[in-house]
Amino acid sequence: MYAYIARRLLLVIPTLILASLVVFLVMRALPGDVTAAILGGEGEALNPELVRALRAELGLDDPLHVQYFRWARSMLSGELGGRSLQTGEPIRSLVARELPITLQLAFYTVVVAALIAIPLGALAAARHNEWPDAAVRVVTVAGASLPGYWVALVALLGLVTASRWYPPLVYVSFRESPLEHLQLMALPTLVLAWGYGAHLVRITRAQTIEALGQDYVRTARAKGLGGLAVLVRHALRTSLIPVVTAAGLNIGALLGGAAVLENIFGIPGMGRGIVQAVIARDYPVVQSLAVLSVAVVLAVNVLIDALYAYLDPRVSPGG
Repeated sequence: MYAYIARRLLLVIPTLILASLVVFLVMRALPGDVTAAILGGEGEALNPELVRALRAELGLDDPLHVQYFRWARSMLSGELGGRSLQTGEPIRSLVARELPITLQLAFYTVVVAALIAIPLGALAAARHNEWPDAAVRVVTVAGASLPGYWVALVALLGLVTASRWYPPLVYVSFRESPLEHLQLMALPTLVLAWGYGAHLVRITRAQTIEALGQDYVRTARAKGLGGLAVLVRHALRTSLIPVVTAAGLNIGALLGGAAVLENIFGIPGMGRGIVQAVIARDYPVVQSLAVLSVAVVLAVNVLIDALYAYLDPRVSPGG
């Protein structure tokens, strides 16, 4: 198992390097100039001498490979890309402030989705081709198909119109005020959990239906075990490995959805920080936050691989 995990860890390095190159080149290909955003003007309205001086100060006139290696060296040294070109704030401070909020939203989503999706998938499997199964499939298809930002806007407008309830406009940590924190995080968590959990429901349902047809389940029933005991202790238990794998593989999509909802609900997480940095053409911030997002997804996938290898040792030798 340890050799299997080591191979997975070695694959992380070239993946991060490739991701960093792609993000770096994409940012340089975007139209616009960070100096214009900093100086507050466009085109001919700016003083050319001032623009050249600022570009030289920021190192934007250096060759691309020099800029890339300077930024990569800063990432490896722990400075996480240096400073924001727009505000001068250390990117390390930005990450320390924004990353925990995004991870918190992702954690809430995974917990809520798992608590709802796994029982629903098991219920649909137990009542296969009956009305509960059809109802679960309708909800699942809707969750997987509807865009998260559209669901969030409709839900937000519906709550404001129907109940005159307005979510907090300023982010408050759980430590500062648990009630206000949960009020702000509840709606984006539920929206994300619907889309994220839809995939878990489908996999749980399919795997449990397959397990219910196995010989060991028939044997358990022949011994007199009740339907609920057979479902939970035998069929559902053996179906959870693919569910755990799917949960890990969909973390990237979850973080992408979180970035959109953070902007809608004013949650100051890393996704919102990336969007604001892209608008300002703040190259180091976008590059660093994007690569850190990739690193988080890769770390989760390695953990899922480790858990998979632990639960099913057969995957290790050939992995």
